[in-house]
Amino acid sequence: MCGRWLDALEGRAAEALPASVHRYIRQGSRDGVSAAEAVTAWRDLRFRPHVLTDVTHVQTAVTLLGTPVSAPIAVAPSTFQKAVHPDGELAMATATRDAGSLLVVSSNAGTPFADIGATGVPWWLQIYLPADRSLALPTLERAASAGARALVLTVDTPVVGTKHDNGPTIWEETDPALLRVNFEEDTHDLPGFAKATDLGPRDIAWLHDRTGLPVVVKGVLRGDDAVRSVEAGAAAVWVSNHGGRQLDRSISTAHALPAVVEAIGARAEVYVDGGLRTGLDVLSALTLGARATFLGRLPLWALVEGSAAVLRMHKELREELVESMRLAGVTDLAAAGTLRD
Repeated sequence: MCGRWLDALEGRAAEALPASVHRYIRQGSRDGVSAAEAVTAWRDLRFRPHVLTDVTHVQTAVTLLGTPVSAPIAVAPSTFQKAVHPDGELAMATATRDAGSLLVVSSNAGTPFADIGATGVPWWLQIYLPADRSLALPTLERAASAGARALVLTVDTPVVGTKHDNGPTIWEETDPALLRVNFEEDTHDLPGFAKATDLGPRDIAWLHDRTGLPVVVKGVLRGDDAVRSVEAGAAAVWVSNHGGRQLDRSISTAHALPAVVEAIGARAEVYVDGGLRTGLDVLSALTLGARATFLGRLPLWALVEGSAAVLRMHKELREELVESMRLAGVTDLAAAGTLRD
């Protein structure tokens, strides 16, 4: 019997990629507890489905900060995409565009923002703020000029979480020219380029004032931090534990999401990532109050096989979501909250 195509992606990627690249994508920080719990946390949730409902027509479209997407499934930022496939961010962008979705581009991308924008994909820029905020300005200006529609401020990385590598690392084996092409030359060697350890709510307003773009705060796991973000001007809050790559033993996003949604209500959009692998997982996130889900590792495993595989990933997840909604007796995303057990 044929298995699920999406389930085989990582195995094929492991065979195709250098060991250091596969390990970099797959690994979590420290003991990998948070990374390992992400997938099973979604599977532990249960629905209370409706019956006797006409589910002939199911609507999956939604807007994310005003950008229409065909389904609440978008692509999270990740670096070293050119180490995964020679076309890197361009392959990810064209597939995401063709799927009617949205792409978040890493500030460490190996492709010029202008080239990504030229594909026509709706995209946002993920940014880490450096200790010297002025060093981020040229990159922010390039992104805005290239058509970025929002900024995603990563707030859970004052320092990079320790990873336990067995063997050469991706940093040792991969050409450094495959990333950080949108920074000023040699900027990353300056002392002030280190990640800001004094990040605060004021930085949300600073980013908006400098660029005019809405700011999404990524890396929130607590209701009180979500409230602080929104009160500081965030247009959306992104529930994330960085794929288990920062503070190990952090709560799973499936378990953190309800408290964040409850804390901010309708004051801002709420997104979630972390361990989402199926249309059922997406429906679970919507049931808990997320407006949309973002995928990190799964698009990278698909990217190994190029743009066509990334597009197929989008299509199969949307088909699974539609089937799940029909079986749950809901025809639009707004009704997903009624399925909560």
